[in-house]
Amino acid sequence: MNDSRSGIPEAKKNGSAKAAIAGVAFVWFTTHFGGGFASGAQLYSYFGRYGALCLVMPLLAMLYDAVFFGYALSFARRHQVYDYRSYNDLFYGRFAPVFSNLFEIIYLVTMCLAPAVAFATGGATLSAVTGMPYIVCTLLIGAFIFIISVFGSGLVRKVSSILSIVIIAGLMLVYLPNIAAGAGSISSAVVSSFASGMSLKAALYSAFLYGTFQLINIAVFVQHAEAFEKPGDAAKSMGAGFVVNSLMMFIVSLGLLTITENPEMAKQSVPTLFMVQQGVGSSFMTPVISVLIILGAVSTAVNMVAAMVKRICSHITVNNSNGSVKITVIAALVCCLIDFGIAQFGLLTLVQKAYSTLAYMEIPVILIPYIIHMIHSAASRKTA
Repeated sequence: MNDSRSGIPEAKKNGSAKAAIAGVAFVWFTTHFGGGFASGAQLYSYFGRYGALCLVMPLLAMLYDAVFFGYALSFARRHQVYDYRSYNDLFYGRFAPVFSNLFEIIYLVTMCLAPAVAFATGGATLSAVTGMPYIVCTLLIGAFIFIISVFGSGLVRKVSSILSIVIIAGLMLVYLPNIAAGAGSISSAVVSSFASGMSLKAALYSAFLYGTFQLINIAVFVQHAEAFEKPGDAAKSMGAGFVVNSLMMFIVSLGLLTITENPEMAKQSVPTLFMVQQGVGSSFMTPVISVLIILGAVSTAVNMVAAMVKRICSHITVNNSNGSVKITVIAALVCCLIDFGIAQFGLLTLVQKAYSTLAYMEIPVILIPYIIHMIHSAASRKTA
């Protein structure tokens, strides 16, 4: 059966629409997933201290994000604005001169912070495995990221999705056996958390902050709305993304419950690595997870540094190719040095304190305007 308007076979059209829905859902996951996720530091910092609630709060955070991302993607597709600046200018309307520029500032802060977290993740993992000082390890990771950013960032971006799948498979390989072996520890942690009296209010607030600092990813997602056949596909895509993200967060949270009662846990900056070292098959699993975490951190940092370099160089006119190369090298070096300096605050500090600060910045610029926009749109549909 053919579509009468386009002449495209219905089955082919449906298959293309499903591929777009799945593809954009996967973009959300690969954007969310990075070194901080793979190391366990991100989930432990925001949810680890809430016992059994750490299994539920990540799901609420992802549901919160799914609503906002779905709304943004639907708006972008409906109005056919696929770069975040044009999107923001239309979305914020007459307030765009203020809010579009504030959004831009937060996005630039994020582009500095995310690579710094990646530096810290790779450095902390390398330090834990080798015993070398953290500052030396972050310097080595930074040098490696700098070289790839200048000479091989295109290759890394091309294989980033494949690399993410490899890391997911590796995490499943590491977490599932440890969850099975640590069932007793998980039960004990759950019972203890109920006995000690968990703070539901604090856990909900932590989930709120986690979901809020993710909202800046709207800047990344709107370009992909062009792949949708219709605006309604956005909700389907983010629904699929919610399932994928929530499943992985649930598995990682379950694994972290095997070590939350260990008195040494408070000293660890790479929870996943510590879980493996305390769990089954540590001699085999430790190097595997270490390599996967470092690869995840490096790929995230390279992409972000490359984006920053492109942003800087796009505003500089150079008359010869040698000059272009020099500007690229200098920009990459400056970005890496800044990220190296930020990384010295430590992985857990960056994940918890810096990301929370980012969330507070996004509340007046993204969260509140979006809620107002949603209410206004709903009211307009009712009166139409």
